[in-house]
Amino acid sequence: MKIKAKEKGGIVKAKVAITHDMLTYAQAKKKGREANFITHITGLIDKRIVYNASTSQFLSKNPLIKFSFKGKKGEELTIIYQQLKGEIFYASRKIK
Repeated sequence: MKIKAKEKGGIVKAKVAITHDMLTYAQAKKKGREANFITHITGLIDKRIVYNASTSQFLSKNPLIKFSFKGKKGEELTIIYQQLKGEIFYASRKIK
């Protein structure tokens, strides 16, 4: 997962690139595997939620997510995402 976050005038613009196969139910059936895709994405500054999305199997492979919020340079943006299988992944980056 790659995170870029830049502050300008009190507004932070964030870009998050997540590397994920996003295997839908139909694709999984063809490949004889179990479906696995991102079901939830959350962005946090300290304990404050700045981005929250519930997703489905229709999100593209290796999704790129862009969002903005009020923040300051030096704060740490943490991105957490959960897969269908229940696995949770996270990464953090300081705002520039």
